[in-house]
Amino acid sequence: MEKFVLATRRFMRDEEGVTAIEYGLIAALIAVVIITAVSEVGDELVKVFEEISSELQDAISG
Repeated sequence: MEKFVLATRRFMRDEEGVTAIEYGLIAALIAVVIITAVSEVGDELVKVFEEISSELQDAISG
């Protein structure tokens, strides 16, 4: 039981795990921002290509 208590105290004082978790959370936040930005740009890009396609169809048929 004494080994368990010592291991628990050592774990509570160890800050390396906390730092790793913080870096993980920062990386996750950055990933969410990137995914959101790419999604927005992708939606706008689809609209641009649809407009170009429509204009080309009009030019071909008219």
